[in-house]
Amino acid sequence: MELDPVFLSRLQFGFVVSFHAIFPVFTIGLASYIAALEGLLYRTGNPVYERLAKFWTQVFAVVFGMGVVSGIVMSFQFGTNWSAFSYASANFLGPILSYEVITAFFLEAVFLGILLFGRNKVPRGTHLFAACMVAIGTFISSFWILSANSWMQTPAGVELQGGVFQITSWMEAIFNPSFWPRFFHMALASFLTAGFVVAGVSAWYLLRDRAVVESRKALGMTLVLLAIVAPAQLVVGDIHGLNTFEHQPEKVAAMEGTWETQSGAPLLLFAIPSMEQERNFMEVGIPYGASLILTHSLDGEVHGLKDWAPEDRPYMPIVFWAFRIMVGIGLLMIVMALVGAWKQWRGTLWESEKLLRGFAWMIPAPFLAVLSGWFVTEVGRMPWVVHGIMRYEEAVSPSLTGGMALFSLIGYVAVYAVVFSAGVYYVTRVVRKGPEAIEVETPREGGHPKRPMSATGATFDDEMPQPSGR
Repeated sequence: MELDPVFLSRLQFGFVVSFHAIFPVFTIGLASYIAALEGLLYRTGNPVYERLAKFWTQVFAVVFGMGVVSGIVMSFQFGTNWSAFSYASANFLGPILSYEVITAFFLEAVFLGILLFGRNKVPRGTHLFAACMVAIGTFISSFWILSANSWMQTPAGVELQGGVFQITSWMEAIFNPSFWPRFFHMALASFLTAGFVVAGVSAWYLLRDRAVVESRKALGMTLVLLAIVAPAQLVVGDIHGLNTFEHQPEKVAAMEGTWETQSGAPLLLFAIPSMEQERNFMEVGIPYGASLILTHSLDGEVHGLKDWAPEDRPYMPIVFWAFRIMVGIGLLMIVMALVGAWKQWRGTLWESEKLLRGFAWMIPAPFLAVLSGWFVTEVGRMPWVVHGIMRYEEAVSPSLTGGMALFSLIGYVAVYAVVFSAGVYYVTRVVRKGPEAIEVETPREGGHPKRPMSATGATFDDEMPQPSGR
């Protein structure tokens, strides 16, 4: 059997990017949470915030390292597996990826050292500034990466001349039609991922009666964020979907499971799409639902996948089900966030053992939602590397063989298995140790330490009986 280098290269890049994506989406949100904790510590001096900040900074450092290691490989693949694409897109992707390194990675690297090792060695304001710079750096990095990916989805500001993309407008290329919806959708996904991980770990501690003060504080803070961000993600996701409906209608046809162009298209809740027979089996749907969501009209027209030639169609079964997994998890997040916030407002959250267990079980959910959304985005772009302009067959390295692609794929899987195992091991060690094991000594603004504080934030001298004054 002859090995297909195009398929294996796509499989390899999909594996590497999927593995890598779960780390930045977590660290982007976690960096902002750490910055918030450092800000609260600076304002209040409460050691609870310091213990939480130090604990989650340890987690951040491990996951950030895994993200860097797994991300470096992607740039290599542009040269080894996709040299034709690299050559054609170098005028745009070369500068964009360089800007990401210069403006974001260097910023994160410099201030991450201060964040990790500068506590009680630099002024508190400097340490807070470092935390904020790390958080800002993660968003700058995502800005450039998502600009590059969005350009591949909705190319603009370029012309293909002699097999090379020539820039006609940098502003149009960077801020291409799908950039802003994709950027905000990913930013909220990062907050949701970090938020549910923090909430889940905090709930896990509370169920075991560990780090009670710290965990209540962390869970209470996070639920306020989740109750706002989770519903907001539904709105931004809808805007992103409408943008995709305008610029990549074949992707939406695959997402909705629509084969025939029709008015009043139903919203399918369940179906088994068949690419060979160009139809669905066992359909269960809501009449007019898809038309209402996509066109805001009951009789709006929704394009079917048969409007495109078979060779131009994305693979519907993966796109269809990945989209439903993403939306299903998103709706579950909204329910969990609102119920948790309501119980917190009622003062019954800490006694709700079932809900706390639910948050603990929700830790993997945002990662599954992110990966599902990634599959929708990338598989839905098939068969194009640059949508409507360059196909996968035109982008792969001309001298690459199937055997070479298979060998490197096996190598990446093996190495990443080691990286993932080591990362999970160290993160698990940090989590099992817990924030209650962290000793803190909060310095005064002038650099002199205060007296030790209790978990309530008062000094022990304040809590001791005071003389009556006689």
